[in-house]
Amino acid sequence: MSVKNLLASASAAVALALAAAPAAAQKKYDPGATDTEIKVGNTMPYSGPASAYGTIGKVEAAYFKKINDEGGINGRKINFITLDDAYSPPKTVEMVRRLVEQDEVLLVFQPLGTAANTAIHKYMNAKKVPQLFVATGATKWNDPQNNPWTMGWQPNYQTETTIYAKHILQSKPNAKIGVLYQNDDYGKDYLKGLKDGLGDKAKTMIVAEVSYETSDPTVDSQVVQLQGSGADVFVNITTPKFAAQAIRKAFDIGWKPVHYLNNVSLSVGAVLTPAGLDKSVGILSSNYGKDPTDPQWDNDPEMVEWRAFMKKYYPDGNLADASNTYGYAAARTLVQVLKQCGDNLTRENVMKQAANLKNFDTGMSLPGIRINTGPKDYAPIEAVQLMRFDGKSWIRFGNVISAESQ
Repeated sequence: MSVKNLLASASAAVALALAAAPAAAQKKYDPGATDTEIKVGNTMPYSGPASAYGTIGKVEAAYFKKINDEGGINGRKINFITLDDAYSPPKTVEMVRRLVEQDEVLLVFQPLGTAANTAIHKYMNAKKVPQLFVATGATKWNDPQNNPWTMGWQPNYQTETTIYAKHILQSKPNAKIGVLYQNDDYGKDYLKGLKDGLGDKAKTMIVAEVSYETSDPTVDSQVVQLQGSGADVFVNITTPKFAAQAIRKAFDIGWKPVHYLNNVSLSVGAVLTPAGLDKSVGILSSNYGKDPTDPQWDNDPEMVEWRAFMKKYYPDGNLADASNTYGYAAARTLVQVLKQCGDNLTRENVMKQAANLKNFDTGMSLPGIRINTGPKDYAPIEAVQLMRFDGKSWIRFGNVISAESQ
């Protein structure tokens, strides 16, 4: 081959290589993603009857700021747009439409509340925008066949109360059960799990079911009604404000049932302290994460790291509030998903990677509990451990119980 032809061949090879390089390294973006930014939307009840949960949004914002300070995710900064929906479903719809249609976020992360998420469920799936790691344990979030754009995060409510039912049957088989529950999908989901766990005995063992509305000022009258039913087991299905009221009222009127408190209100800082730590002794619940008030974790490296993070990025946050470890763990899970997305930041790939988490440890998970998902499994956390409050912290007992073991 002549020098001229050799140079021509070399030039052609270089041209082909240059043409192929962009295709091989092509970046894929949907609205909300660029070379420098990932827009993440969120709604939280910063006001209203469930405002105690507002700290979740604040700790998530703080964690994303930490990630941004460290260079972001694959060089992109997270733009976290979090709005107050006041725990009002119509407001949630308004806020989420704004996030999707005006702010053009890539995804909506951790919108809180069963009723709120139900209100936006069809909209998010019709728009094909990820409704990711919703902050509610309703069973319907694990339905990839019918709602592929919605995924839960925490253990589902029905599994939780099924576990309580099994414990009641084992420890107090002749129990008379009184139930206080929020009159919406959240409360009814929990109630269904309890009845499913009790099976045929539910009709005879449950002697009273009393509901409350989120607009009610207190649940004092409901607690008095439950005491009057003769119940000696109290299944307390309430959000933090009402949980604290119920604990305090039961103690003040001298009602001393075996008391099961739903996981969403287990925070020592936000619930048990306002209720009165002395009035909370003996309450049973379950958890899948490390309780920040448990001295067992004082020297745990991940908990030490969390406390250092809180001190720097969220100094006003309550170190005794489990909502702050919850939000931190959920934020870490999203960061893992976005890392796995690489340069393919399409909404479809976000859901694909969310459904491809393998033994992921949030750092806040109890030993033996890891996050696993799949194309047909949209339930990231499916195990809990029972625990009892001793007046200072929650004391875990028994084995880790998975959904499968039920």
